[in-house]
Amino acid sequence: MSDFGPATGIGSLPGTDAREAAKAATGSFEDFPFLPELPARGPGADMIGRTAGLLVELYARVEPSGWRLGDRPGRDTRRARAWLGEDLDALEEFTQEYEGPLKVQAVGPWTLAAALELRNGESVLSDPGACRDLAASLTEGLRVHLAEVRRRIPGARPVLQVDEPSLTAVLRGQVKTASGYRTHRAVDRQVVESTLRDVFGVHADGPVVVHSCAPDVPFALLRRAGAAAVSFDFSLLTERDDDVIGEAVEGGTRLFVGVVPGTDTALSDPAGSVMGVRTLWRRLGLRPGLLAESVTVTPACGLAGASPAYARQALAHCVRAARSLADNPE
Repeated sequence: MSDFGPATGIGSLPGTDAREAAKAATGSFEDFPFLPELPARGPGADMIGRTAGLLVELYARVEPSGWRLGDRPGRDTRRARAWLGEDLDALEEFTQEYEGPLKVQAVGPWTLAAALELRNGESVLSDPGACRDLAASLTEGLRVHLAEVRRRIPGARPVLQVDEPSLTAVLRGQVKTASGYRTHRAVDRQVVESTLRDVFGVHADGPVVVHSCAPDVPFALLRRAGAAAVSFDFSLLTERDDDVIGEAVEGGTRLFVGVVPGTDTALSDPAGSVMGVRTLWRRLGLRPGLLAESVTVTPACGLAGASPAYARQALAHCVRAARSLADNPE
């Protein structure tokens, strides 16, 4: 029984219809469906708003500058929670009798800290105490969310995807302050790692995959923090990453390789889409037989910016590309 399937989606899909999205996410990936996100519905359906709606005893509302923490749940929190409920209803409908891995996504503590504002309009990232409180609230919220997914879809084995696109910027001190003229100080790597480890610990009985479609994903740090898999845009890898990728695979870390573009384009044949993965494997001197058990094929990033027709095509393409890797690993 694998913790993962051969292919899955990242999270976001185009459109506003929860049933359509659930049908696409479950119909395309019969052995690794995911809970879709539909940001086109508006604030609260975007990844930051949705995760803000999961927080326990912390609430966020939309200001002209973005999401800001406040004292009590307002309209924006209620809307985020209502949409998540709608998405879970739809997923439940299309996963009757399903048994196997099922992926749910939430924004990680560091990208959330970079995106959410304190009452004074400055990023949560500017205040170490606020970062700790936010991570604790997120952990509690994820516990409740995962329990709800298990209750609704009892045969599913939840896989928790933690979205951390801003992580590299946080580590390098590249997140801009509210004025836009300065940047926040880089957060100490050990603080980043231990916070992630605490958040990942909420899913002790299932795997955590960390997703980032930014360049220079800190593979080694994520593995030390307890990530079982890392999801990334394959086109952003450089040969500099070879060693960390090789170590990750040999250490049993699964790679979610984003090889299918996230916005409308003409798709090559499925075997062509994973050609780079085979080339990487050869360059690293890894056993071809390891490919299918180490790789899950995904789009390069979320599909919110794609047309509905292309999004469906991209999901189907991931499945065929994964099959090509399994059938012809050489």
